[in-house]
Amino acid sequence: MTETLTRSAYLMELEDNFGAHNYHPIPVVLEKGEGVFVWDVNGKKYFDFLAAYSAVNQGHCHPRIIKALITQAQKLTLTSRAFYNSILGEYEQYITSYFGYDKVLPMNTGVEGGETALKLARRWAYDVKGVKENKAKIVFAKGNFWGRTLAAISSSTDPSSYGGFGPFMPGYELVDYDDLIALELAIKDPNTAAFMVEPIQGEAGVVVPSEGYIKGVRDLCTKYNVLFIADEIQTGLARTGKMLACDHAGVKPDILILGKALSGGTMPVSAVLANNEVMLTIKPGEHGSTYGGNPLACAVAMEALKVLKDEKLAENSEKLGIIFRSEMEKLKMECDLITTVRGKGLFNAIIIQEKNGKTAFDVCVKFAENGLLAKPTHGDIIRFAPPLVITEAQLMDCVAIIKKVIKSVA
Repeated sequence: MTETLTRSAYLMELEDNFGAHNYHPIPVVLEKGEGVFVWDVNGKKYFDFLAAYSAVNQGHCHPRIIKALITQAQKLTLTSRAFYNSILGEYEQYITSYFGYDKVLPMNTGVEGGETALKLARRWAYDVKGVKENKAKIVFAKGNFWGRTLAAISSSTDPSSYGGFGPFMPGYELVDYDDLIALELAIKDPNTAAFMVEPIQGEAGVVVPSEGYIKGVRDLCTKYNVLFIADEIQTGLARTGKMLACDHAGVKPDILILGKALSGGTMPVSAVLANNEVMLTIKPGEHGSTYGGNPLACAVAMEALKVLKDEKLAENSEKLGIIFRSEMEKLKMECDLITTVRGKGLFNAIIIQEKNGKTAFDVCVKFAENGLLAKPTHGDIIRFAPPLVITEAQLMDCVAIIKKVIKSVA
C-alpha cells in the first residue's frame, strides 16, 4: 500500500485495476456485518438498506445459519450428483413440504434457477402439452430482470443489459407488465409454454402491480394451459410481508424460483419447485450442475428457511413496511424531491427528481456519509430493502437519516 492512499482507497484501486468494470459501487469498502449493520475497513458503522439485493433477509452472519454452515463444512461440502449424499434428500423433503410442491431441482445462482425453469417449461410443452419440437414460446413481462446470461438478457427491455450482446434467444415474446389483456393475447397462441413474471418487479424499481394482476395471471395461465412461472428470487422468503409475494394474491405458481435469501447470504443457493407433471419431464443427464444440491448448501438452506419462520420475519416485514411507507409519504408531502413512494413489506422504493444537479446516486452517497447504505436503479429510483430482522426503533433511526439527507439535498 502506498503512503498516499488510505486503506479504503487502496482497496478500491485494486478492484479498479484488476477487476472487470461491470459494476459502479457506492464508494464504501465493507469488511464486517452483523444483523442489520455493516462496518467499513475504517470501522464506520452503517445500516444496510439493500441487504445484498434481498439475499440477507435473515441479517448479516446470522448465528444459526453460520453455525449450520460451519458444522456441515467440517463434515462434507461437495460430492457432485454422481453419488447420493446424506443431507440432500432431507433438504428436498423439507423445502417441498415448506412450499407445497412435489419436487425440487436444486441449483446455485438465481439465474440458473431461471434457466432451469425455462428448460422445464419447454420440455413440458413438448412432452405434455403437445407443442411441436422447437416451436415452444415463453412469454415475459417487460421490465423483467432475472440475470445476465444470454438467455436472461434475451428477455430484457433494458439496453444496458442486452445492448451489444446479440444475437438473442429465439422463442421469446414480451408483453407489458400489469396488463392482463396483452397477456391473454400472447398466451392464446397454442405454442405458448409459460409466462414468467416477478410478482413485484425488483430491478425495475420495486414496481407493484395493480390489485388482481397476479390472480389474473394465474387464471389466464390455467385457462390456456400455460405454465405460470413465478420469479420469487428477490420477492420471496418473507421480503414483501408474506413468505412469497404470490401469497398476497392467494395463488400458487406452477413453477416457483427461489434464490438469494435461501442461503441467508452465505453462498449461492437456488431452487426450482414444481409438481411431478412438470418436474419429471426432465430425465437423467438432461440437466444439472456440479454444485447443485451440494451438502453445504442443503444444510445452510434448511437453517435459513427455519430462521424465517422461527423469527416471524414475514410478519415483521409486513408490520414495519407499513410504517416505513407511511413515513416516506409524510416526507413526500414535505419535500418535492420525492415524486413516488411504493412497495410491499420491507421491499420499497422512492422515485426522486434531479435537483440542484443531484442525482439518485448522489443522494445514496449522502446516505452513506450519514450511516445508511442504499443503491439507485434506473437513475432516479432508490430501493430500500433492509434485513428483515430490523426492529422498529432501528427502522425509525433509518427514517431519520433518510429525512435528513433528502431535506438537505432538496
